[in-house]
Amino acid sequence: MAVPKFEEFFRDYLDALADGATHSNSDVKERISAAREMSAEDLQQLLPSGRETVFANRVSWASIYLNKAGLIERVARGKYAITPEGKRLQENPDIAINTNYLLRYPSFAAFQNKTASDTVSPSPVPMEAQTDEETSTPQDTIKTAFQKINTALADELMDEIMSQSPDFFERLVVQLLLKMGYGDPFEGAGIVTRSTGDGGIDGIIREDKLGFSQIYIQAKRWNPDTTVSRPEIQKFSGALRDEGASKGLFITTAHFSKGAKESAERQHIVLVDGDKLTKLMIEYDIGVSVSQTYSVKKLDSDFFSDD
Repeated sequence: MAVPKFEEFFRDYLDALADGATHSNSDVKERISAAREMSAEDLQQLLPSGRETVFANRVSWASIYLNKAGLIERVARGKYAITPEGKRLQENPDIAINTNYLLRYPSFAAFQNKTASDTVSPSPVPMEAQTDEETSTPQDTIKTAFQKINTALADELMDEIMSQSPDFFERLVVQLLLKMGYGDPFEGAGIVTRSTGDGGIDGIIREDKLGFSQIYIQAKRWNPDTTVSRPEIQKFSGALRDEGASKGLFITTAHFSKGAKESAERQHIVLVDGDKLTKLMIEYDIGVSVSQTYSVKKLDSDFFSDD
């Protein structure tokens, strides 16, 4: 039998979690493959990259979609449990659980729209599941799939960041800035400070060896749903004045209010929220690694020219 499409694994995934216990992704895959009586040949079929099986890839995408819809919840790294809503659907075999059905959940619709806003396709889906070839060019399909993968990866990064300590987050921020090219490549160019209290300095990037130019950082690992308001920016501005600093960066896993943005702009403070943070981490390979590489080629007209 052929490996089912990723949407066909939605109900399988819920069935695998139906006992209410927490299960790892590997355990869920074993349960699904056993329930479907999949052959070893099907389970060993690889993606073009040769680094992951088609089965594992599609089950993983199923877990991402179900999680975004709130039908399963991430309990720990790589471990999930079914939610009450997921259990309700699992117990109703008459409901066809597919991507269109999941759109009725606001959290999933927001996940879809977050991707769609950055792409040319109105209905982004994983590369393995893209079927609407009549309304999109192959290049559009690739771009849509790439954005969908990065959107899911950004959410995974945020989950991992939030499971770490505030100290880890401060070190991550300094490492990211160094990777982005801020600070000369010498030992001690980026440091995490040990100051405490609101408005303190969490990190410093030394842009030259003698310290004539420095970037002062406030790094706050706050709930992503939190809104950072104007007073927090003013506290940071006060800390910068105490240091005689001219360059300040406020970076957080949360998001900023309009007042905070206006205050930061007046005081020449750069703001980085959670969305921008994860995008930068992906761009500069912080906490991520390359999974697959595709080369898109086109005809070289010069090669065939007689001129």
